[in-house]
Amino acid sequence: MATSASAQLSKVVKRQYMELPQGDNVQAMYIWIDGTGEGLRCKTRTLDSEPKSIEDLPEWNFDGSSTYQSEGSNSDMYLIPSAMFRDPFRKDPNKLVLCEVLKYNRKTAETNHRHTCKKIMEMIDHQIPWFGMEQEYTILGTDGHPFGWPSNGFPGPQGPYYCGVGADKAYGRDIVEAHYKACLYAGVKICGTNAEVMPAQWEFQIGPCEGISMGDHLWVARFILHRVCEDFGVVASFDPKPITGNWNGAGCHTNFSTKEMREDGGLKCIEECIDKLGKRHNYHIRAYDPKGGLDNARRLTGHHETSNIHEFSAGVANRGASIRIPRTVGQEKKGYFEDRRPSANCDPYAVTEALIRTCFLDEEGDEPVDY
Repeated sequence: MATSASAQLSKVVKRQYMELPQGDNVQAMYIWIDGTGEGLRCKTRTLDSEPKSIEDLPEWNFDGSSTYQSEGSNSDMYLIPSAMFRDPFRKDPNKLVLCEVLKYNRKTAETNHRHTCKKIMEMIDHQIPWFGMEQEYTILGTDGHPFGWPSNGFPGPQGPYYCGVGADKAYGRDIVEAHYKACLYAGVKICGTNAEVMPAQWEFQIGPCEGISMGDHLWVARFILHRVCEDFGVVASFDPKPITGNWNGAGCHTNFSTKEMREDGGLKCIEECIDKLGKRHNYHIRAYDPKGGLDNARRLTGHHETSNIHEFSAGVANRGASIRIPRTVGQEKKGYFEDRRPSANCDPYAVTEALIRTCFLDEEGDEPVDY
């Protein structure tokens, strides 16, 4: 199993330094999305005292030419603190700071989807939109081979691994447990986890989150997962189809409801939303992965619990549909629906924004409206 050289360094030696007192100083790790739309970057600065709110955090900058976000001749980009969490790696009083990215002219960077998402969420905040996203991922060695798989072959076929228990069924549970505890410590709204259908594939769930906080919490949960995997010397992949053939892909199923949907008779509102989504399928496919649907095309084949990328479908308890209405929702006539199309490497800001635009701002066509 190929693991990183850094993972072989002595953690015991590191611990004696990590336990040193730091006075009133606070380490704030600024996190942002790079120009790929799926990669994360970070760097740390020292603050004189513990920040109590986002307003206490200063803006910062970075070299965008090294993150696929600008040219070297005009490379300064701005980091705008947007959400703050406890740091599970350096521990209190240190912080993780999720940032928006602005270009040199103070306009939003191309992969900063948070800015417009926040504006759209504020337009319908009276609806109290709740989201829950099911983030699937695959643990890989540094050579790109799935963790625990035979070096020159494949494990047994899918079947015993989903929610499996035992060394021959659950590959890499230590990483999952460490990530879960780190998210809870940070204040991330993680609500569950389970082993997935393909061995070395796992899922964690974030939510329920209201409005813009859905994207904030999922991005920080992803960052924490990358850092946990770094400590273990392995890689977390959000590729929607990491292994070709008869193996499940990885998605980010998105559960969505509003106040009206959650109240008695809310099924009518759910059905109206599904009707609108069916008329705007292509727009959503483009919004649901960072490559405009090209990544998802490898996953949404109509097989392995997915719908066909070219067709829209909906059904009660149907995991082969674009939109699934849970069985209990069909029975109680209220609740939420699940959009099963977003890929594992989607931008949650783009996904949640698209749902609001289509379902509640009544947008039509293949392009978003500029408000």
